[in-house]
Amino acid sequence: MQYQITGKHIDIGESLQTHVKTCVDEVIEKYARRPTDANIVFSKSGHEFVCEIVIHMSSGLTAQAKGHDHEIYAAFEKSCDKIDKQLRRYKRRLKDHQRERPVELSNGASYILASSDGPDESEPESLQPMIIAEMETKIPSLSVGEAVMQMELAGASVLVFRNEKQGEGVNVVYRRDDGNIGWIDPA
Repeated sequence: MQYQITGKHIDIGESLQTHVKTCVDEVIEKYARRPTDANIVFSKSGHEFVCEIVIHMSSGLTAQAKGHDHEIYAAFEKSCDKIDKQLRRYKRRLKDHQRERPVELSNGASYILASSDGPDESEPESLQPMIIAEMETKIPSLSVGEAVMQMELAGASVLVFRNEKQGEGVNVVYRRDDGNIGWIDPA
């Protein structure tokens, strides 16, 4: 497994890196047999330390968590506990999913559009939004249940995917304001 342990404007010592690798290895050994890489980023927000963990699995699933605390080790422990809880919750599904097949990915485009929420913003000249950035993205081919699991593991509010049951159809699952999950199926 590959680790990338970095600090944003923070010097990460050898002791902390060793502790991070040991703890993440223990969590992965319990729940996920085939991780590909883990990215751990430490930063400081005001007077608190922030630790973000992202673990990518060979099945295409991504688990991520964020922890905040006044101590850097405590921030890491909080985020590690969240990853542990997520993987424990989805252990059975992850095992079944890994036995079947790897997730197929298709290419797609992702755009960042300029916001027009300014208080002194005048009427736009055209209805075409201004594109700030354009990136390539991957669209996974999943079942609806796997898409919901992936969205929850990633802590995202929305996930776009190709429904493997319908072939070419692009679907969306999203978290509704009432806490339930919505599914858009254009078929």
